[in-house]
Amino acid sequence: MTRSQSEKAQQVVGSYATYAEAERAVDHLSDQRFPVEHAAIVGRGLTTVEQVTGRLTTAKAALTSAATGALLGGVLGWLFGLFNLVNPLVSGLLLALYGALLGAIIGGVLGLLAHTMTGGSRDFSSVSSMRADSYDVLVDAEFAEQARGLLAQR
Repeated sequence: MTRSQSEKAQQVVGSYATYAEAERAVDHLSDQRFPVEHAAIVGRGLTTVEQVTGRLTTAKAALTSAATGALLGGVLGWLFGLFNLVNPLVSGLLLALYGALLGAIIGGVLGLLAHTMTGGSRDFSSVSSMRADSYDVLVDAEFAEQARGLLAQR
């Protein structure tokens, strides 16, 4: 039975404090004509970070949802307008405008309702991200010595 590439035995050829450093190491391998399809960057010690960006009021929730609805409605209206073979530019733009208006209204109402239904249990907005303590560059075992040698030249 043949193991897939993701299941191959790999060895650590370098450990770095930041992702950018690990990325530069793989870029160096690539510059040296190393077959980088046998390399991987693995984050170790992953942590989820949720950065609070501000207070979420009912008005802000409605406005954000209205903007999303307007964008979605505008794109859908424009796409439906493309099917008109007689005068696609005018009908596409009109349908995009009507779609944006309708999408903004529906999105705003739904955002308002959704925020109101939470009952104040989440009155803040945030952005989630992942961070790692360190990043290892792994290479398939049969290429590990070559990669170590090339990284030692840096």
